[in-house]
Amino acid sequence: VMMSSIYLILQKEFSIDFIKTCLDGDFYSLLSKLLGEREDVVHVHKHNPTEKAESDFVAEIANVVQKKDLSRQITNHDERDNTILVRDRIHKFHRLESTLRPPENKHFSLRQPKHGEGSWEKGHTGDFHIEEAVEWPGLDLKLGQVSGLALDPENNLVIFHRGDHVWDENSFDSKFVYQQRGLGPIEQNTILVLNPSNAKLLHSMGRSLFYLPHGLSIDKNGNYWVTDVALHQVFKLGAHDKEPLLILGVALQPGSDRNHFCQPTDVAVDPITGSIYISDGYCNSRVIQFTPKGLYVMQWGEETSLGRARPGQFHIPHSLALIPDFSQLCVADRENGRIQCFKLETGEFIREIKHKSFGRELFAVSYVPGGFLFAVNGMPYPGEAEPVQGFVMNFSTGEIIDTFIPLRKNFEMPHDVVASEDKTVFVGDVHARAVWKFASLEKMEHRSVKKAGIEVQEIKESETIVEARLKNPESTDHLKKQEKQHLVQQASTGVSFVLITTLLIIPVVVLLAILLFIRWRKTTVYGADGEHKLDSSSGRILGKLRGKGGGGLNLGNFFASHKGYSRKGFDRLSTEGSDQEKDEDDGTDSEEECSAPPPPSAPSSS
Repeated sequence: VMMSSIYLILQKEFSIDFIKTCLDGDFYSLLSKLLGEREDVVHVHKHNPTEKAESDFVAEIANVVQKKDLSRQITNHDERDNTILVRDRIHKFHRLESTLRPPENKHFSLRQPKHGEGSWEKGHTGDFHIEEAVEWPGLDLKLGQVSGLALDPENNLVIFHRGDHVWDENSFDSKFVYQQRGLGPIEQNTILVLNPSNAKLLHSMGRSLFYLPHGLSIDKNGNYWVTDVALHQVFKLGAHDKEPLLILGVALQPGSDRNHFCQPTDVAVDPITGSIYISDGYCNSRVIQFTPKGLYVMQWGEETSLGRARPGQFHIPHSLALIPDFSQLCVADRENGRIQCFKLETGEFIREIKHKSFGRELFAVSYVPGGFLFAVNGMPYPGEAEPVQGFVMNFSTGEIIDTFIPLRKNFEMPHDVVASEDKTVFVGDVHARAVWKFASLEKMEHRSVKKAGIEVQEIKESETIVEARLKNPESTDHLKKQEKQHLVQQASTGVSFVLITTLLIIPVVVLLAILLFIRWRKTTVYGADGEHKLDSSSGRILGKLRGKGGGGLNLGNFFASHKGYSRKGFDRLSTEGSDQEKDEDDGTDSEEECSAPPPPSAPSSS
């Protein structure tokens, strides 16, 4: 503990190279061994690290803390292991401090975009990765065909499924009229509200309302917007209302005019204006806009012509993602295997996002504030290699940042995807009748660190420092002062212990030096007869220090050496004869017991 504290103080005040210059190599090696120095610990002053972004540092802190703690043997709880662990954490924090630089070309704009204005700037996302949260129990839920997913204002997961109804080749005739009305509406609750953390059922509704559920979205007020491809209708439902608040379309009647839909697929509601956008659908190739009260405004889109699909053409507009920050609406153009984005106000085409890895079908798209698009594709056609998977994309550039697949079961026909701002992703599969949860690798590592017994506050403080420094590079000096104060507080206990220990050791060291000097004088100065001879001056000095036979200070001889004092009552000082003779004559203990007492053992720290 003492050596670790000394090392910490020196490292805080001076560079490692300076310490090496002041200390010889042997002592430094000894100090390193005492501290349990490892080869993989790189001193911060010995290299010039490259720039990294915020996600690199947060993940690195979590990785280092988790690996160091989990690699230690749990049964070994001695003081040295605790000291090394504390030292390594502080050392890693210094490394983080030294390697942090605000990337000049990777900043987000601090100015918030106005409605309809896109001021997105590309961020560093190369290390972003999500994986299935295998501990989530929602995969074991007993569901029908899962057609729609959404998150309510409380971030609860809402599932729209078909219960015991199935969409198959017998469901519609050639004119898209539903053929299984005799089954009646679905008797199970088709809308399930789940806790996203533990999949506990919080609320359910939608019994005896729907025949073949499809799309689901939730507005900022918590209202549910759903489509039914059998009824050819769109419904607005209150979260706890038994009857719909608004119905668009005519039940069981397909059509292509302003009052009819043909198998509508999805709904999106502008949180700013309240405008309603409906993708219509399997047998119509259009997007229709309505007012918040359900009045027709406009529509755009047309069927795909032969050859390559042109902008604004659709082959099953299957899913909608509204991007309010940029006043855009992005459509998953399913059978054309692409995403098309349009201006909300006019329906004007803006751009297309298409990748070979999408394959021929792209089923669903979801947007997360901050510039992320999530999507899922369909099963590959025979002879094609593109696997069914999920995608994470940069909204600004359209580039694919990451892909993901489940670890439990397999995607069969992922039908919808939804993501939260913390990049937790849910995927619903219509054939597998399952819902998967995916989370960013960084988030799962933090959770693993917490389970391993590590204080998460340590990571949160590092994240705060990184985030603040990236946002405001001018505050570096102020943050450095805060970091130093934090480290000084951590080391205060060790420093106090060092001071106390040092004060206790100093008199012991002085006593040892005196005794060693006496022993050296005794063993190196001999007379011709082989006995230890002392000159008068040395005899007087040692006599004063040791007394007769080393048993103590001989006051008689001490005062007798000064003129004017009487020797009466005191023994005569003998400077002749061996130490053994003195021991025999006076009955004192042998010199071998006149050694320095062992230094007091340091109290254990915990």
